[in-house]
Amino acid sequence: MARVQEKIQFVPPAITKIEDTGLTTLWLQDLALKIIYFGGYLNGYQMAERIALPFAGIMDQILENLKREKFVEVRSQSGGYGEGAYQYAITNAGILRAREALDRSQYAGPAPVPIEDYYQSILRQSRSQMSVNQRTMRQALTGLVLSRKTFHQIGPAVNSNTSMFLYGPPGNGKTTIARAIGQMRGETNMFIPYSLYVDGQVVKLYDSVNHQLVEEGESATTSGTGSLRSGSRRDPRWVQIKRPFIVVGGELTMAGLDLVFDDTNKYYEAAFQMKANGGIFLIDDFGRQQVRPRDLLNRWIVPLENRIDYLTLHTGRKIEIPFDVLVIFSTNLPPRDLVDEAFLRRLRHKIEIGDPTYEEYREIFKAVAAGKRVKYSDQGLAYLLQEWYIKPNRKLRASHPRDICDQILDIAAYLNIEPVMSKELLDRASAAYFVDL
Repeated sequence: MARVQEKIQFVPPAITKIEDTGLTTLWLQDLALKIIYFGGYLNGYQMAERIALPFAGIMDQILENLKREKFVEVRSQSGGYGEGAYQYAITNAGILRAREALDRSQYAGPAPVPIEDYYQSILRQSRSQMSVNQRTMRQALTGLVLSRKTFHQIGPAVNSNTSMFLYGPPGNGKTTIARAIGQMRGETNMFIPYSLYVDGQVVKLYDSVNHQLVEEGESATTSGTGSLRSGSRRDPRWVQIKRPFIVVGGELTMAGLDLVFDDTNKYYEAAFQMKANGGIFLIDDFGRQQVRPRDLLNRWIVPLENRIDYLTLHTGRKIEIPFDVLVIFSTNLPPRDLVDEAFLRRLRHKIEIGDPTYEEYREIFKAVAAGKRVKYSDQGLAYLLQEWYIKPNRKLRASHPRDICDQILDIAAYLNIEPVMSKELLDRASAAYFVDL
């Protein structure tokens, strides 16, 4: 794994009173009313869990204010002792107030964190704390057969923490290499908020699809985080995740690189690169997006140079966020068809992933055959190369051994015979796999 610092440098400080949240009491009251409006009867501890705030000192004060204004009322005590066990119901006046709040925003989840706090947290958890060397590179790229030149280009590119341009023919492992780099996120994790607060607006940041939560036993910092009932040693509005590795392909649009406002729910979804902060953002199949490559690349000029990105609210206001992302562009298309020299200059590392040599192809085939339990044969490989590559003048691709072995397994299972590299199975596998274009 990547050589990283042993302990996380940033842990969200504990909050003990409403002022610590950076949010107004009225805004939190509206959020609590929306939660109880959707949730029905909830006790104080359940409310604290859903709003991601400690009960003692914060949630109890919010509920006390709502009771005083007759927006909620106590119905019963449900299991346990103390005020947190009281079950609350929303009143008619509370329903009216909740509907007014819902007209402004349908967001009814964990309380957001002010964007200023998020900004500082990213600076303190920067990828610059991480670096790799030759040993960690070999561990991360185990199983990949790369030329010496390519191998020694990847490490410095990872350490740059800026940008990388992987190019070359299809089927030679560019995406696999990028994913292996993603595994070099190291042993450190990071904290991100569930959501952000910007000028009264909510931006949803945590994404269960793209972010991987750290289990309780995986980090020393999570053991002893405390309880929402008794107070927490850190702010519960934050979650601990593995450093992000986010992949987009041909579906990427310019809109996906800005805040996405939901007209129905009236809150924002964070941009892809914002979700990738502190980690890696892979733009796969670059050049096959619905927008022109030049427009897409121009979008990255300022963030790549200044390490700051600007996103736009639907009101027109621009907000500044840190851009702490290793951006990897991966493409099968010739660079000259995609970018000009001026932009290539801005991409720190350009790495060509070319076709394997015959010896590299042999190494790949042996490793794949062993992994898939296909009986390997040098004679069989020599036959395959002569009949299906040299004679038809077909180029070698690093993905071919995997696909040909899969074909052999399919055919052998159908014929009820052992999967071996015989001439018959190789011919049948290759005939089913290769198509002359």
